[in-house]
Amino acid sequence: MRLTRSLTLAVAVCVGLVASPLVPAAAVETASTTLTGSLPNGTTWQAEVPEDWDGTTVLYAHGFRMGSENPAWDAGFSPTAQALVDRGTAVVASSYATTGWALGTAVQDQIDALSAFEAEAGDSERVIAMGRSMGGLVTSLIAERPDAGVDAAVSTCGPVGGGVALNNYQLDAAYAAVRLLAPDADVPLVGFTSPEESQATVDTIAKALDEGADSPQGRARVALVGALLNVPTELPGVDRRNPEELAAAQAELVRTTLPEVIRRRSAIVNAAGGDSGWTAGVDYQQLLRQSAQQDQVQALYRGARLSLGADLRRLTRTADIEPDADALGWMTATSVPTGELRVPVLATHTLVDVLAPVEYQEEYAETTRDAGRSSMLRQAYVDAVGHCAFTVAENLAAVEAVERRLDTGRWGTAATAEALDAAAERYGEGRYVRFRPAEFVNDRTWGAEG
Repeated sequence: MRLTRSLTLAVAVCVGLVASPLVPAAAVETASTTLTGSLPNGTTWQAEVPEDWDGTTVLYAHGFRMGSENPAWDAGFSPTAQALVDRGTAVVASSYATTGWALGTAVQDQIDALSAFEAEAGDSERVIAMGRSMGGLVTSLIAERPDAGVDAAVSTCGPVGGGVALNNYQLDAAYAAVRLLAPDADVPLVGFTSPEESQATVDTIAKALDEGADSPQGRARVALVGALLNVPTELPGVDRRNPEELAAAQAELVRTTLPEVIRRRSAIVNAAGGDSGWTAGVDYQQLLRQSAQQDQVQALYRGARLSLGADLRRLTRTADIEPDADALGWMTATSVPTGELRVPVLATHTLVDVLAPVEYQEEYAETTRDAGRSSMLRQAYVDAVGHCAFTVAENLAAVEAVERRLDTGRWGTAATAEALDAAAERYGEGRYVRFRPAEFVNDRTWGAEG
C-alpha cells in the first residue's frame, strides 16, 4: 500500500523529524522585558514580562532534549509564549540542570526558577504551570507538589502514564519484534548507556520490521508489535475497517518509531542508573486481550493462517528481563505521577501521537481516580496528527479554561470539547473533539505478575 502524503507527514511529525506547521505568527507583538538568571545547580532561566503585566505567569516546562545544548528558552514554544505575552501574561522557563531524562531535578528546577523570577519581578497574582511532552509529565508532577507555588496546570502531550510505563511499552514492542520476527538474533534489549550501544539492536529491529512487510505472517506479527506499542488506529486517509490497509499504515509508524525510541532509551538508563523496564512475569495474552487492537491483530493472524495464541504463549514463556531494582526505585520516585493533585489540571493530547500514545491519558485518569482526585482533572483531545502538534490557538484555549476554573472555583463546561474549540476559534484554529482513549495495556507493577 502506498501511504497518503498526510500519513507520511504524520510519521515525520510524530518522531520529530519536521517542525509542526501549525503555529501562526502574531500580527503585532507586545513589547516585553527579558529577565534571565541561573540557579546554583547550573539551571538557567528566562522570563518574558509584558509591559502591562496582568499578574498572571505561565511557568513553562520544555520536553526531552538529546545532546548537550540546553537553553532556558524553548524555541518551539515561542509562538505560544509570544501570544501569552501579547495578552498580558508573563512566561517563565528553565533549562533544567541537565538534558536527556531530566526528571531527577526538573520539577524542583521549575519551582526554583519561578522563585528566582518572582524575587526579581515581584510576586505573581496567579501561576499556571504548562508543559510539553516530557515537560507535560514535569508539569503534572509539579501539580502534586504542595510547595510548588502554582495555582493550576496545563499538561500537553505528556507521557503522563509515567516513566516506568514509558520504558515498558517500548520494551514490550521491541521484545515482540525481536522474538517473533528475528528469533535467531542475539541482541540486548535493555541496559543501553549510549545510542551507539543500541545500534545493533536498532538495526536488527529495523531489518526485521522491513522484512516482515513482505509476507502475510510478517505483517500479522508487525501488527502485534504495533498493538503493544499503542500505535494509533485513526489515521488520515486510511480506512480502519480494512485490516490490511490499516495494518500497512500502522506498520509504517512502527518501522519509523520503534528504532527511534530504542535509540533514546540510553538517556533514561543513564538518568536512573540502570534500566527500569521488564518483561519477566508478563502475560502477553492478557496484554493483547486488553487492547482495542485485539480484533485487528486476530484478523491478520487468521488471514495469514498463523496461530496468535502460539505466538503470545511464546512471548509469555520466554519473557525473562528483570528491572534494575535501584533504577526502578528512582524512576518510581521521580517520574511517575501519584495522582495526588493539589491544583486543577487540564491535560491535552492529540489523537495521533506515536511518541506519547493518547492511551497514556486513560492511565493518568485511572491514577487520579485511585487517588480520589478526579474532580481536579480534566482531559481534552485535539483531532491532529503529530507529537505536540497543537496550534497556538489551542494552547491559549487550554490556558483560558484553567483560568476560568480558578475564577469560578469549578470546571463547569470550561474544559469541554465544545467550549475549548469555541475558545480556540476565537484565537485562530481549533480542532478539539470529544474522544475517549482506549486502555493503555502496558501498565504493570513489578512483583505483581504471576
